Amino acid sequence: MDRKKDALDKLVAFLAKRDGIDKLVKTFQYIGKLSHYHLQESHPALANRFQKLEIASGLSRKAFRTGRFLTGYNALRTTTYYPDWKLQTLAVLGNGGEMVYWFFDHFVWLARVGVLDSHLANRLCYVSCFGEAFCYIFFTMAELIVIRRGLEAEWKCKKELEELLVEEESCSKLAGSSVISSSASNAGVSLVAVTERIKQVKVQISKIRLQRVMSVMAITAYIADLLIALAVVDPNPFVNHAITLGLSGLASAWAGWYRNWPD
Repeated sequence: MDRKKDALDKLVAFLAKRDGIDKLVKTFQYIGKLSHYHLQESHPALANRFQKLEIASGLSRKAFRTGRFLTGYNALRTTTYYPDWKLQTLAVLGNGGEMVYWFFDHFVWLARVGVLDSHLANRLCYVSCFGEAFCYIFFTMAELIVIRRGLEAEWKCKKELEELLVEEESCSKLAGSSVISSSASNAGVSLVAVTERIKQVKVQISKIRLQRVMSVMAITAYIADLLIALAVVDPNPFVNHAITLGLSGLASAWAGWYRNWPD
C-alpha cells in the first residue's frame, strides 16, 4: 500500500528539479543581499560574508542554467498548439526574448568567473537583461489574457451551475413523488444525470480558480524579475536600491516555490 506523501517527500521531489534548486539558491542570494544592506554599517565583517553568499549564489544559479536557452527554443517550436493568434504571438515574443536572456547569460557567467575577459561582463549582462525584461512583458500580457478568459469561463460555469441546481431540485421533487408513474421514473434518471453534471461543473470551476492562482503567481514572479532586469537595462535609484532588488528577488523566488511545489 502506497503511503501518502508528506512534506519531506515533496521537498525531495522539488529539489530534484532544476527549477527547484534555482528557487532555493535564489532565496539564499537575495537573503544575502538584504542582510548585507542591513548589516553593512553595524557589522561590516558579517555583512561582507552575506555579500559573498549573494555573489556565490548568483554565480551558482548561472551555472545551473547551462543549456536553459534550449527551453525557449523548444517552446518556439510548439507555439502552434496555442488556442489563438494572440497567445501565439505573445508566446513567440516572450520565448524569443527568454532564449536571448538564457543564451547570453552563459557568457555573463563565463566572464564573471574569469574564463572570458571581465570587461565583457557588463555588455553581455545588458543584452541578457534586455532579453529578460522583453520576455517578461509579453509573458505577463499572456497571463493577463488567461486570467480574463478564466473569469469569463467561470462566470458561464456559475450560470450553468445555478440552472442545474434548479433543475436538480425539480427532479428531486418529481422523483420523490409518491405517485408511481413513468414521469417519476424519468425524473429519477434525469436526477442522476444532472447530479453528475453538477459535479463536473464544480470540478471545472475549481480548475479555473487554480489556474488563476498560478497565473497570479506567475505575474508576481515576472514583475519582480522585470524590476531586477531594469536595474541593468535602465538603472535608477528605485530599481537599483538594495531593498527593491532584495524584496523583488524573494517575491520571485517564493512565487516559484509555490508554482513548482509538488501536489
